[in-house]
Amino acid sequence: MEITNDEPLEILYQDEYIIAINKPSGLLVHKSPIDKHETRFALQEVRNQIEKYVYPVHRLDKPTSGVLLFALSKEIAQILSESFRNNEIKKEYIAIVRGYVEQGMIDYPLKQMLDTKAEKQKGITKEEQEAQTEYKMLKTIELPYAVGRYKTARYSLVTLFPQTGRKHQLRRHMKHIHHHMIGDTKHGRGEHNKLFREKFECHRLLLHATKITLQHPIDEKELVIKAPIDDIFQKLFKIFEWKIEV
Repeated sequence: MEITNDEPLEILYQDEYIIAINKPSGLLVHKSPIDKHETRFALQEVRNQIEKYVYPVHRLDKPTSGVLLFALSKEIAQILSESFRNNEIKKEYIAIVRGYVEQGMIDYPLKQMLDTKAEKQKGITKEEQEAQTEYKMLKTIELPYAVGRYKTARYSLVTLFPQTGRKHQLRRHMKHIHHHMIGDTKHGRGEHNKLFREKFECHRLLLHATKITLQHPIDEKELVIKAPIDDIFQKLFKIFEWKIEV
């Protein structure tokens, strides 16, 4: 699902307490000093669409797509935010990364990222925070295109299970193990991003939040919310002959 000016956001789940949408790549969750010129935000779009006030309880990076959860009251927002902080809400992602990946756990602390140039200019430093990501290979592909010193290019479709919630954690962790995400212009590899732009017309970060599993804040039953992949992911799956249910 790519962002357009008129298309309503896809609602994945809604009751009187919470609402979940399938956030398109390219849409900010809320106003941010990082992108002052952006005029569209998921928070406001959802409010306008359902004509109710909604409260953010977690975030997805602007280029990331997938399940995004909001609360419909301050009280529910507090409960869900606490659940996210305590890692009681499980998140699952898929991504396409460079190279062949198997499975494992990345346990690598990450420094807090400064949000604005003003913070950097003031000399504000942020401490390292513990960060863990579990990963598992789903599919691989070898393409007949030369990239750098290699005659072919290898890629993997992986499932990612963040155990903590640090900024850009998944992108930075995959960079740490040298399996950069495709389409990542900040932490990725330009030559691979260029290949996907030129060969497949892919201009987005290939990271999608496929599923959130949580205990409902009121009835306490397990709730699983899934987000289908967008047209770009579907096109790549077809080209690479990856038959997998997401």
